[in-house]
Amino acid sequence: MHFNKPAILSLQNGTSFEGFAFGYDQAVDGEVVFSTAMVGYPESLTDPSYSGQILCVSYPLVGNYGVPGDSLVDNLSTFYESEKIHVRGLVISDYSFTYSHWNAKKSLDEWLKEHKIPGIYGIDTRELTKILREAGTMLGKIEPQGSKIEQISDPNLINQVDVVSCKEVIKYGNGNKKVVLVDCGVKHNIIRCLIERGVELIRVPWNYDFNTIEYDGLFISNGPGNPELCGEAVEHIREAMKKDKPIFGICMGNQLLAKAGGASTFKLKYGHRSHNQPVRMAGTNRCFVTSQNHGYAVDGNTLGSDWEPLFINMNDGTNEGIRHKSKPFFSAQFHPEASSGPTDTEFLFDDFIKML
Repeated sequence: MHFNKPAILSLQNGTSFEGFAFGYDQAVDGEVVFSTAMVGYPESLTDPSYSGQILCVSYPLVGNYGVPGDSLVDNLSTFYESEKIHVRGLVISDYSFTYSHWNAKKSLDEWLKEHKIPGIYGIDTRELTKILREAGTMLGKIEPQGSKIEQISDPNLINQVDVVSCKEVIKYGNGNKKVVLVDCGVKHNIIRCLIERGVELIRVPWNYDFNTIEYDGLFISNGPGNPELCGEAVEHIREAMKKDKPIFGICMGNQLLAKAGGASTFKLKYGHRSHNQPVRMAGTNRCFVTSQNHGYAVDGNTLGSDWEPLFINMNDGTNEGIRHKSKPFFSAQFHPEASSGPTDTEFLFDDFIKML
């Protein structure tokens, strides 16, 4: 028999859900978002793009395959997407107290406690997801019995990219071609996908002036929060575009490349967070199933005459990537490296490498 300590999830619109606490025993606040992915909670929780957010996993059963042990090899996590959990809190329906998997070393509850991340289970995540779809993402808090937060802070007022980006230059791999990776909150599988293709990778902080480095290609990573707060990165990218060297962006990288090209971005009502977002390559009937995690999007109507859409979301028609009409610049709003999720579009890394 497990002790069920009462906990409450409260939203800024006054809605509350009663459940039970698990993970770290403390109150926490953040922006409440939902993901419809059925698997991949170790990868999702360690995705830096969730920084500042309380994640609701809509799939009802979570924790049944535990959590893998992990280690860093050559500055890369073996099984996770970064060095730590980045979500502020976790919301699920049915927590599995027992787990079974060949690679599991601990329970989800134990892992959350290690990283001091609170969770709540036993609530109607279907109803919560419906509320967030109708009203949009909103601020909220998880309060285990005996813990209180009087005022909810808004993580969107903080530059979350600055929170999660590396603080110094890190080098990976060896190769004849050198790629600079602008770290806005990069997932480790992106790094793996690049070094597996035989390049030397130089990972720099989000606001680092990489134009002082000699390189063959520029990569702009995914990351959390509002692209409007990343003006320094946009200016460096705009300067890099004068060199005509290949540029590839993913997720936040799509938004920052678009801004450097003169386009604008906007916040989606509830974002795209799932493993099953369908996209179509513009001008073709080629469609792909993609893994996504973002709350902002590029306004395709603001693209300049030198730019065109590369992918379009087939659910809501929003932009899913851009490319320059004459120069080797392109980007994707989704995650070609997946982890977790489908790998339908991993060929985009090959396209980038061929340009170098």
